[in-house]
Order: sequence, then structure tokens, then C-alpha cells
Amino acid sequence: MLSYLTSKLRFSISFAAVIYLFIANAYSSAAPKISGLQCEYLISPLGIDSQHPRLSWMLNDIRHGAIQTAWQLSVSTDSVLVKEGNAWQTNKTSSNISRVTYKGTPLQAFTKYYWQVTVWDKDGKSIVSPVASFETGLMDKNNWKGTWISDDNGISVKPAPYFRSVFTVNKKIKSARAYIAAGGLFELYLNDQKIGNHRLDPMYTRFDRRNLYVSFDVTRQLQSGKNAIGVLLGNGWYNHQSTAVWFFDKAPWRNRPTFCLDLRITYEDGNTETITSNKNWKTALSPIVFNSIYTAEHYDARLEQPGWNTVNFTDSLWKPVTLRQAPAMNIVSQTMQPIRDVEKIPAESMKKFDDETYVFNLGRNISGVSQITVRGQAGTVIQLKHAERLNKDGHADQSNIDMHYRPTDDKDPYQTDIFILSGKGEETFKPRFNYKGFQYVEVSSDKPVSLTKESLVGYFMHSDIAATGKINTSDNTVNKIWQATNNSYLSNFFGYPTDCPHREKNGWTGDAHIASETGLYNFDGITVYEKWMADHRDEQQPNGVLPSIIPSNGWGYEWGNGPDWTSTVAIIPWNLYLFYGDSKALADNYDNIKRYVNHINELYPTGLTTWGLGDWVPVKSVSPVELTSTAYYFTDVTILAKAAKLFHKTSDAAKYCALAQKIKDAFNAKYLNRETGMYDKGYQTELCVPLFWGLVPDELKSKVAANLAERVKQDNYHLDVGILGTKAMLSALSDNGYPEVAYAIASQETYPSWGWWIVNGANTLYENWKIDSKSDISLNHIMFGEIGAWLYKGIGGIKPDEKKAGFKNVILTPNFIKDLDHYESEHDGPFGKILSSWKRVGANIAYHVVIPANSTARLTFPELNGKKVYIDDKAISMSGTLHLISGTYDFVIR
Repeated sequence: MLSYLTSKLRFSISFAAVIYLFIANAYSSAAPKISGLQCEYLISPLGIDSQHPRLSWMLNDIRHGAIQTAWQLSVSTDSVLVKEGNAWQTNKTSSNISRVTYKGTPLQAFTKYYWQVTVWDKDGKSIVSPVASFETGLMDKNNWKGTWISDDNGISVKPAPYFRSVFTVNKKIKSARAYIAAGGLFELYLNDQKIGNHRLDPMYTRFDRRNLYVSFDVTRQLQSGKNAIGVLLGNGWYNHQSTAVWFFDKAPWRNRPTFCLDLRITYEDGNTETITSNKNWKTALSPIVFNSIYTAEHYDARLEQPGWNTVNFTDSLWKPVTLRQAPAMNIVSQTMQPIRDVEKIPAESMKKFDDETYVFNLGRNISGVSQITVRGQAGTVIQLKHAERLNKDGHADQSNIDMHYRPTDDKDPYQTDIFILSGKGEETFKPRFNYKGFQYVEVSSDKPVSLTKESLVGYFMHSDIAATGKINTSDNTVNKIWQATNNSYLSNFFGYPTDCPHREKNGWTGDAHIASETGLYNFDGITVYEKWMADHRDEQQPNGVLPSIIPSNGWGYEWGNGPDWTSTVAIIPWNLYLFYGDSKALADNYDNIKRYVNHINELYPTGLTTWGLGDWVPVKSVSPVELTSTAYYFTDVTILAKAAKLFHKTSDAAKYCALAQKIKDAFNAKYLNRETGMYDKGYQTELCVPLFWGLVPDELKSKVAANLAERVKQDNYHLDVGILGTKAMLSALSDNGYPEVAYAIASQETYPSWGWWIVNGANTLYENWKIDSKSDISLNHIMFGEIGAWLYKGIGGIKPDEKKAGFKNVILTPNFIKDLDHYESEHDGPFGKILSSWKRVGANIAYHVVIPANSTARLTFPELNGKKVYIDDKAISMSGTLHLISGTYDFVIR
């Protein structure tokens, strides 16, 4: 078929051309269909609390120019009569949007809703989606019937508590749902079966301000007659018994773990019954004799009580429970992907020192736990010490990750699980309420045991978010950097983004906003980020100040929380808008961003701020804190001005546009030499940060970029930046005409570089460019992770368009790097898969592009040095930008 692509001159707006391109294989026999139906970015979720949930879908239509011309949606409580839409029936709406907010009759608690969407394609033909569903939870805190309960022990008691109750079901069950909230962590059991495959529920929040509850379908676990329900509680961040420099043991919310449960049964006769946590439950201490989210878990198998969560168990020695106040009155649904054991990793090797000492190597650095299977005498004490590296003698070395731990005795060794055997044959232990960062596990015992390489496995744990991106190049080091970046990103995603999975486990704001683009190109993390933005709102003080770690026990309000770190409050909602086209997080945070910006303006009326940590962990050159912090302050104000415009807040838009200009003018007046195009001393950070964040005057961008490229050349194409400079460096070069220089940095294999880590055995990203550093040398940090985003932006050129966010329009600016033979990138956006790939074929370049249905793209080729672009052997004008409709394109540059 023939299609039109409009070409606009890059340097002149007075000329426009329309060219015909013949698109090969434009038609396909595959019938268009609707897929990807989600509610609140989840598939058939349970426990929705929102009265206005977001419903989204995707048009799968590979035909050229595929687009949705209209849609109609129905929501019903009847799966058979879903089209009648007894809850919500929209009119046929001429629009290509594929996400709508529910606006039907008020949603009722504990109700399953079915929904279906009909769309009309480019030819006006209707396509009906499958039926999807979502189910509401309690919807309102007043719907809780259960009581918060605990045992009568204090915060210093080490063993984790069991709880149990028996109830009778005399009628036929239609469905059953368990809703459970906890201060601490929980595992839920029904009739000896663990419910669900989640780990570390509920996700960490500031417990005295917001608690999360988790919903489970437990229909299949119930039985006619008597049933036993059991709950095992862990400390988590609620009762932090380990001591470290952040003083979580002194958290204002700290208390013995507690929970509240409603098990709601719907019978076939239409009646309902709710089994609740109440004073009739019984409790006892479990074999988990110690558990710390920060350090480890200790388990004494001799204390096991087989059948504790079954009907016939004798609990006469168990104690009554204690009634407790809720940690907070704000109890909301945990509407997000849970943490899971995502991958089982067998040990790659094992070294035996003697019958009491073994060291296992997983072959890769992970966040998670190990599981050991062993036989031995009753009372044998086995210690499993987890570490990222080994000493020269081959034993586990924790010296790079234990420096902030402040133990008060020797009873809680760092990252060291303790397993005491029962002596009853083969025994297996895996921690329930802890995770660690490690590659090696040193197993030592006080009596001889026989272990093999198969005796220990690792489990890679993290928020179970779907992959949405893929990179592959002809440079294997670059491929490994991308993989290592993803490994570190996932290792630091546990219901909130963290800095490292061992030494701190803290939600450091700076690390998180730096890595947010990397995360959103590679993973579907919106539900976790939206939860974390709610954590921000919980933590913000009335004057706008945020702590540097979120959630926080109060630490971080006094250090490290300038705009270079806590710009998360603006940058992450803005990135969610860019990647998903969804402004909810931006709207939810709007007042918080405004309070934050206003506070900085009050403190620093000149427009320049010195509040911040600066370019953390620089290679050698140190840039002014005022330069980097002011750049982030400018970014926050700019985002606020854009959000005000988006939400039609005209007065705010004008106010914050003017403030942004004031900051920019003050910044350039102090730091920019207009004659030379040099900022401050001309260090890499001082040049790339203004370029990346938009502070450079348009007429001087090329001069500043040239200075940056020259500076990199003087530094032998190596980095001389800290984490803030690393965020800006690669894109500042590739976006301003120097992609080859950027790639030279990205692909380096000598110090300091990402490749330097890789050639020295890294499979995750490190905390320091110096691999032999005496401090700040965690081997699993995400703060240098911007390269994971740049591989999409800087080479594939896949970028969201803020004017048509969510990849409604894709900006494509590929760079055909001379040192690469091939490059492939793909990203699954809200409308489908975007591909930007190329390979060298002799002296030519074959460039392959796929734009999903319902999207468009603006393609700008780089300087081609006299070569021309062809499609189906027809040369096309390369004097401007090509505007592409959806479909597949194969260009040849020759």
C-alpha cells in the first residue's frame, strides 16, 4: 500500500515535503485483536480500593496505519451480561485512547466486576475484547470486622509468633477471600497450605501513617466442616531488633508484630460470613527464634510444632492473644506486584575446607535468600554467612557491606542465618522474613556434616515486575553491562526502590530518581513507583521538606535531602507520565511538589541553592554542590510548571515558568562563560549537567557540547564524574551531536568505566569506580545505572514525546555507532512493542523500525556523511524529519 510521511526540514520551517513510500508486507492475515486488559496496571486484580480505577487495553493490529478510531466500554457485576453494563456503560466514543478511568455507579466493597471493551479499527470494523475482571476489597476502613491482635510479648522478645484459630463451614462455598493487614510481615495458612506465593508481605510503609492489606482468593483452600487458619508474623521494618547507624530500632512505630484479618466467605445461597482475628485466637512462639529484615534469620528445628495450622492440632499449651490498637488508621489495599522468589539459582561451585566448613558460589550476585538441605545430629548448629566477595583465603568477606552495622553482642551476626537441626533425617531451611545481597555462602557447622554442590541453592527475590525492554549489540561487554544494570535494578526493587540489598536496604531518593528511566525502559514498575510516591506524601513535612530515605523512621530530614536527592517527588511522577501517558502520579503529587519547590524558593530566593550532597563518589574532579543542586531545583520547578499547564492551572503555570527562568538566569550568570561556552572549571559534570537538564541557552548548546566532547577526549574517553554527572553524561553527548564520544565512554573496559567492572568479573553494578576501594564498595548498587536507559535513548533513539506521552508518539533518533556491527532495542510501551534495530551489511546499514498500532513516530536520522536513505530501493529526502504512522519499516542507508 501507499502511505504518506511528512518531511519537515531540520533547519528551516519554511519548507515541507510530502513523499510517497511503499511499505512492504503492509498487510497480514493476522486478525486484529484486543489484549492486555488491565485494571490499575494489574491483570484481574483482587482488593481494588479505588472508586475510580483505571482500565486499559491494547490494540494488536500489525497492519500499516493501524489505529483505533473509537471505543465503547461496559462494566457489570454479571459476567454473562457484561455487555449490558449494569455498573457502567459508555457511549461509543470517537477516540484512540486506550486507558479510561471508571466513572460508573459507585463501586461496592467485596464485589467482582467484569468488563469488556469494543474498539473500532481504521476501517470502522468493530473488535470485541475478551472479558476481564477486577474485584474490590474493603474500600473503606469501616468495613473491617477483625481486631488487631498480637501476643503478650514485648519488642525485645526474639522468637516469631504463631497464631491459630479453628472455624466451621456448614454450607456450600461459592467464594472466599482473605484480607490481612500487618504491622511487620506475615505468612497466612489455611489447613496446612501456605496462601499465595508472595514474599515479605505487606510492603514496607511508614507504619504509623499508612498500613497495607493484602487480598487472597482462598476458595480452594477451604473445606466443608472444620477449618484451621494460621498466621506466622515476622518483624520486618516494624520491629527492627538489629542495630545500625539509622536507628530503626528506635522507630516511633516500633512494636511487637501484629495483624488484622477478615476471611469473608460467600455461600452459594447468597449469604456471607466473615471469620475474623479476635480474642478467641491462640498464640505460641515458633521455631523462628530470631528474624531481622536487615541481618538474617535463625531457626531451631527442634522447636517445630508439626500441624500447628491444621484442625486436629492440640493447642492446649498455647496462650490467649492480646488485643492491640492498629498501627495507623489509614489502611489501604496493596495494589501492586508482590515480591516473589522469581528465580531459583543452583550453586555454580562448592569448595570444601573440611567437614565443618564449605563455601558455595552461585556464580552471580543477587538479592534474596539461600536454601540449604542437610542431614545431621540433633542440635547441630549451622551458620550460613552471605557475602558478595571472598577473602584471599577463600572464605566469605563482608568487609565491604557490614560497616554500618552496630551489633550490641555476638547473637546477631551480619547476613548470617543460623539453622539448628532437629536430627530427623534430611532437613531444609530457607528464611521467611529476610533477604540479603550475596553471591557466596559460607556454611559452617559445630559438628561434621556432609554437603554437596546441590545442597544449597539461591533464590533471586524482588518485586515481580514484568520485563518491558531488551537490548542486544555486537559488543558483548555492552550486553553484559545492560544485564548487570538490570540485575542491580531488580536487586533494589522490594516494594520501594533501594540503594543496595545488604548494607542499607534504604529507599535512598537520589539513587532512585537516577535509575528511574532505566527501570521504566526495562520493566513495568508503575505500581511500585506509585506506592512509593504515596510514601513520599506520608513523609513530607508541612513545610515541604522530605527525608533523603523514604520510608524513614525520622532519619534523613537533617542530612542528604537537598534537591539533588529528593527531586524524586517531581522527577518520578514526570517519568511515569512520559512512559505511561498517565498523569495520576503527577496529579497526586502536585501539591507536594509545589510545597517542596516553594520551600526551596523561601530558603534560597536568589535562585541558587547549596542544599545537597553534590556529585556523589566522583572519580577525581569535584564540582560545586551549588551547580548540581541548582540544576535539580530548576528541573523540579520546570516539571511543576509543565504539570500546572497540563492540569490547566494557568496561574501556577505562569508563576513557575517565571521561577524556572529566574533560576536559569542566575545559574548561567554565575557559572557560564558565554564567550567560551564553558561552565565553571569545565569539568565533565559541570558541562554535562546543564546540557542534560536544559539550562544551557539554545544558541550555546553546540559550543558547550563541543567543550564537553573535548574534555572527554582530554580524559582519554573515560568518565570523571560522580552519580549526578553519570546521569547526565551520555545523553548530553549523544543528544548534542556526539554519540560516538558517548559510546566510547559507555564501552570502555579500563578504569573508570562500567566495562572495567565487567572485565573484572562483575555481574551487577558497583558503588565505586575503584574496585579496590576501602569504602563505598558495595557490589550491588544501582546509582550508576543510567547507562541502562541510555542504551535505548542514545543508540536506538527510542524516546517518549512529552507532547504525546506514553509513546503515543515515539521520538526516534537512532545513532549508527561505527564500532558496532549490529544493535537491537525493543520496548513494550502502553500501545505495544517498539523496535529500533540496525545492522551493517557490507558498506550499508539496514535499519528496522516497528511502531505499534495506535501510535506514531517522528524519525530523525543522524548525519549520514553523504549517504542516502532508501526504502524499497527508492531514495527518500533526508533534509528533515519523517513522520511515521504505525507499521513496520525497513530502511537501507547506502
